[in-house]
Amino acid sequence: MDPYKNIPSSAQNAKFWTTNSGAPVWNNNSSYTVGKRGPILLEDYHLIEKLANFDRERIPERVVHARGASAKGFFEVTHDVSSLTCAEFLRAPGVQTPVIVRFSTVIHERGSPETLRDPRGFAVKFYTNEGNFDLVGNNFPVFFVRDGMKFPDMIHALKPNPKSHIQQNWRILDFFSHHPESLHMFTFLFDDLGIPQDYRHMEGSGVNTYILINKAGKAHYVKFHWKPTCGVKCLLEEEAIRVGGSNHSHATQDLYDSIAAGNYPEWKLYIQTIDPDHEDNFDFDPLDVTKIWPEDIIPLQPVGRLVLNKNIDNFFAENEQLAFCPAIVVPGIHYSADKLLQTRIFSYADTQRHRLGPNYLQLPANAPKCVHHNNHHDGSMNFMHRDEEVNYFPSKYDPVQHAKRFPVPSNILTGMREKCVIEKENNFKQPGERYRSWAPDRQERFIRRWIEALSDPRLTDEIRNIWITNWLQADKSLGQKLASSLNLKLP
Repeated sequence: MDPYKNIPSSAQNAKFWTTNSGAPVWNNNSSYTVGKRGPILLEDYHLIEKLANFDRERIPERVVHARGASAKGFFEVTHDVSSLTCAEFLRAPGVQTPVIVRFSTVIHERGSPETLRDPRGFAVKFYTNEGNFDLVGNNFPVFFVRDGMKFPDMIHALKPNPKSHIQQNWRILDFFSHHPESLHMFTFLFDDLGIPQDYRHMEGSGVNTYILINKAGKAHYVKFHWKPTCGVKCLLEEEAIRVGGSNHSHATQDLYDSIAAGNYPEWKLYIQTIDPDHEDNFDFDPLDVTKIWPEDIIPLQPVGRLVLNKNIDNFFAENEQLAFCPAIVVPGIHYSADKLLQTRIFSYADTQRHRLGPNYLQLPANAPKCVHHNNHHDGSMNFMHRDEEVNYFPSKYDPVQHAKRFPVPSNILTGMREKCVIEKENNFKQPGERYRSWAPDRQERFIRRWIEALSDPRLTDEIRNIWITNWLQADKSLGQKLASSLNLKLP
């Protein structure tokens, strides 16, 4: 008798979502938060299980950002921002901090072409005197979804079909038709910016909202932006086919060759800040990762410059084993209640422990350059030499004590335990404004890419109509042109 005969092999007969242990899931879209906006509660078992399971889907290649290239250099402060933060590496103009930067594509495999239409990762590890600071971002300032609960589903939809291993538009557009907040991200992905010419000619963004806090304890929301000094350049479809057909590693080679030739890539760092006391003054939620902060009302402030002047010594050690996590911050920089950031704080470190092992922070590329000490030791692949007899705290025999206290946000958190979306969704205004800011030829290329995507034969007219309805709400003429080209009646 087969003991496994009655165990179901698929979820085809399931009537509702459950956890892996079979418990019902009544909301698979929103995380448990304190009030409608957050922060997120660690007790959300379904969220943690979902993220942890997703982080372990690939071994040993990264689940996302598998294809990437790294380089080393320095960050130099050029403008005084000491009134905003007590971070030591930002204390005064002229201060330099060593860095390592990893650029990447997001969705496709480690050996995939670097000319595919895809977001690009832009991650900077600052080796400061107070520990490492990982500023992990992308080349676009917004994201597809605002709650990390949806991140595994989003990546599954963008990844190849699990049956055929082919990326397909019908899967992507089916998923995102349920998430109108994704429209803004698509105005970047389906724009000319969707295929950067190379890593040197693209912008970077921290994407999430962080908090800067100064010595007096005053906090400001902050967004980080990298602007390349050599300008932004992109590849149109025909150029991408030509470049990718001749060299599928063209961006990696361009980065390496440029540095080797002394043509060092450089970016300027700018920030935008909002006083939390004024966060309700906008028609969007400043912590909503699907929104930009308009520069005409929240101007860019210069901070410093990033220069990459040294190629890595070993691709495996300093690219494949290089690991980032948004949770790695320094005094003077803290997390906001941004729902996507809150989940990334857990998920990034968790996936690195799975991919590289529990002691991945001991690897040279990831270890801090300053003196560090704690009792986190042993475990797989531990190679730190230790000869102490005391591995507990506190102890009269261990002279190492607590560090000096530094300011952290101290706002009072109140609210019901809830699973819900934020109040100010406002999903259509900024995508429409961005589309209308383009020249007519750029608008036409955007429309052409959407017509091609929506023409996938597997898509139903119901899903096409959802997209037409969404784009009509963003810009009436855009929705009308799409409907006309696809021979669909306006909803």
